[in-house]
Amino acid sequence: MTWVQDFSQGRADQKDLLGGKGANLAEMTRMGIPVPPGFTVTTEACLAYLDGDETPPEGMTEEVEAAVARLADGVHRRFGDVADPLLLSVRSGARFSMPGMMDTVLDVGLNPDTVKGLEAASGNRHFAIDSWRRFTEMFADVVLEVPRSALRQVRGRHLEAAGVLDAAELHAEQALALVADLRDLVEQRTGEPFPDDPMDQLHRCVIAVFRSWNGHRARAYRELTGISHDLGTAVNVQAMVFGNAGDDSGTGVVFTRDPATGAPEPYGDWLDDAQGEDVVAGTRATKHFDELADFHAGAHAELLEVLAALEDRYRDMCDVEFTVERGRLWVLQTRVGKRSARAAVRMAVDMANEGLITRRDAIGRVEPGQLERLLHPRFDRMADYEVLVSGLAASPGAASGVVCFTWEEAVERTEAGDDVILVREETSPEDIEGMVAARGIVTSRGGLVSHAAVVARGLGRPAVCGAADLEVDEHA
Repeated sequence: MTWVQDFSQGRADQKDLLGGKGANLAEMTRMGIPVPPGFTVTTEACLAYLDGDETPPEGMTEEVEAAVARLADGVHRRFGDVADPLLLSVRSGARFSMPGMMDTVLDVGLNPDTVKGLEAASGNRHFAIDSWRRFTEMFADVVLEVPRSALRQVRGRHLEAAGVLDAAELHAEQALALVADLRDLVEQRTGEPFPDDPMDQLHRCVIAVFRSWNGHRARAYRELTGISHDLGTAVNVQAMVFGNAGDDSGTGVVFTRDPATGAPEPYGDWLDDAQGEDVVAGTRATKHFDELADFHAGAHAELLEVLAALEDRYRDMCDVEFTVERGRLWVLQTRVGKRSARAAVRMAVDMANEGLITRRDAIGRVEPGQLERLLHPRFDRMADYEVLVSGLAASPGAASGVVCFTWEEAVERTEAGDDVILVREETSPEDIEGMVAARGIVTSRGGLVSHAAVVARGLGRPAVCGAADLEVDEHA
């Protein structure tokens, strides 16, 4: 049994083995699209782990280490090198898309020695320390299972002392102090020092992604959407590329067509000097995709070509995550994108008229449930009403109800018979049950590619995102 497969070996039709993300990464590699090199640990390895008393199947550890060596040879950097370290991202990827329901760890391989090498190689101390801060918090949360509330408390103290809202705004020395306190917290909670061996970090991350397949939010999402619990998840390991490497770097998410309206133009959000989770988390105000042309015209033009090639290959609207690292474009993943019911109908008709799909395909693209959603209630355009606040039309429809500020309260009030509107600064995967229970969703941060927007469209819930005039204080 082979548990690991390089991207260069796979194909788009291997989603059962490689997961949707891994199969698409392999297909883009075959197409010549600029994908950071990497490999996939297969769904069979996940199932063998889950069926084998949660121990790695025989040979998997050795195959992962051999794949890392091949990857290092290809990029001419070494994993764990203290001079110019190769860093890795570890992402889940099941057969069917489950946005944000399973775990990711970025910047794997950083420790007190390699972070100095990253600083020396990049010439950017803030970038190196901020990357270490991101890795430390992700690893503590996902792998070591330190409670998020405890991690937030430590982060919050440092943000308050620095007078900033986002940890990425901390100066290098402030971020270094936060890393030290996070590492102390890990040792207090686990009884062991923070793991600093890069290969040990990687193996732990792979196992953590396997475990997340049976996590509470992942199971809840599968039950909601009718996805089988028996499929398992693949794990995709890639060379890190950095959208937070300076003023000539950025990251974003773009759809080949507008996922809310179906309009046949690319729609997306991006941020300069940022990593991918910054875009979907809504912690910073994003920029519209068109503005990327002013930021880096070459990367924008190349990305437009990539979008056209992907839509032609998949014959559907694609959701694409990208990074610009020091002016160079990298495509991190693609998948067939989730869309509103209105967009599904328009895209099906447009694509049939364009000759991209047949009329029979177009009919099959629109599910009966989506047609039903087109009959959702809407506000009477002739009615007289006072507008409290405005935001982005992330998912269509209209709703009214009791405001709830946590997913737990939303579920409780719904079970008691109330209609509920879930109001959050931004949603996260932990909010999925509250989003299902709610009649509508409002967030004060985030754009049309945020977690709240993507999930609400998939659920058919009306949602307004990025209502920036709202100050949401769930505790008060």
